[in-house]
Amino acid sequence: MATGFPDGIMSQNVGQSPRTKCPAPFLSKTYNLLEEEEERAGREAVENGSGGRRIVSWNSDGNGFVVWSPAEFSELMLPRYFKHNNFSSFVRQLNTYGFKKTASKRWEFQHEKFHKGCRHLLMEISRKKCEPSAFPAFLKASEENAASTAMGENNHLLLMEENKNLRRERLELEMQIAHFKALEIKLLECLSQQMGNYPSKVRRIC
Repeated sequence: MATGFPDGIMSQNVGQSPRTKCPAPFLSKTYNLLEEEEERAGREAVENGSGGRRIVSWNSDGNGFVVWSPAEFSELMLPRYFKHNNFSSFVRQLNTYGFKKTASKRWEFQHEKFHKGCRHLLMEISRKKCEPSAFPAFLKASEENAASTAMGENNHLLLMEENKNLRRERLELEMQIAHFKALEIKLLECLSQQMGNYPSKVRRIC
């Protein structure tokens, strides 16, 4: 049956597959971050005999992940993968994709389609549209904790710097004291010599 289309065009259209849906960049970067951190911890375990202290990792079941140190995560991981260091912004992004904070005493997040070893499920996660007022309460807590952490770190740095200055001043004072003690000894020796020569001078005069 004639179709009105050249054979080459017809066969090309038939052979084309539907356009593959790609996951959101934020999801891919978060997944890559966890996988690369997992590989790094594995290498350290082989080299040092232990996994060491982790900043972020998959949870024990592989159905979520835990940010163990938000401060280090913000300083070291976020700039590398997301070009910013705002932990609250990262948490806000997680919420827009439907992630839930699942632990009260640590920063653990889960999504039904975000699992270890299941990268293909990322394309099934879509972004939610919601008003800022609908963000969960833990976002406010994260901002307060981030501010408190930053303030605590600043105070710690100031105290460390002040302690360093005090130690330097103490060392300088100890050096000055040692110098003055050496001068005192030399002066006493000179005075002793002068006093020892004084009687002989008197005898010569007489």
